[in-house]
Amino acid sequence: MNTRLTRALASVTFTLAVLCGLAFIGTAVTHMLDDGAVCVQTNFWRNASLADSLPIGKGVQASGSAARLCQDSPSVGQRAADLGGELPWLLFGSLALLLFSQLLKAVLRQGPFTEAVSRRLSVLGWSVAVGTPLAGLVVGWSQSWLVGSMAPIAGSGPAVSGPLVLVLAGLAAVIMGKIMREGVRMREDLEGTI
Repeated sequence: MNTRLTRALASVTFTLAVLCGLAFIGTAVTHMLDDGAVCVQTNFWRNASLADSLPIGKGVQASGSAARLCQDSPSVGQRAADLGGELPWLLFGSLALLLFSQLLKAVLRQGPFTEAVSRRLSVLGWSVAVGTPLAGLVVGWSQSWLVGSMAPIAGSGPAVSGPLVLVLAGLAAVIMGKIMREGVRMREDLEGTI
């Protein structure tokens, strides 16, 4: 199966994977060399009443939605936690796009219903299914720790951030990979009996 769309999509996903990898490296280097403030947003005070009165209608209550905390001279741990809020998703995106690009290249070389394609689809699915909550946990816990280091009253603990619906897409890819693998085996058995 050598269609123009598949070839273009394989090239685009590989390019995007490389760009995400470069963004990962660039963000890491620039953040670690930066000596500016580190900021984080928290919803810890989301139900607190606002200090100043707002021009709102009669019977309407206003509460705070988020607080932005900034540390002017952050510690190494705070700077690393700030990085933990951005880098995991860049790394996850780069890896997922690279695996998808390799899947498309296998489709181009051997066709869509082959053992190699079903195996790469399963690997992509497991990577997305496991990588999504892992990246979300690293990001959520980094932000939670950063908030706790700036405002100890808020505390820090495990938190998950990000689109966890991608776990379902990953599991669907794993299931499709298994279905394709069984289809490949059935086709090989049929070809062997004829």
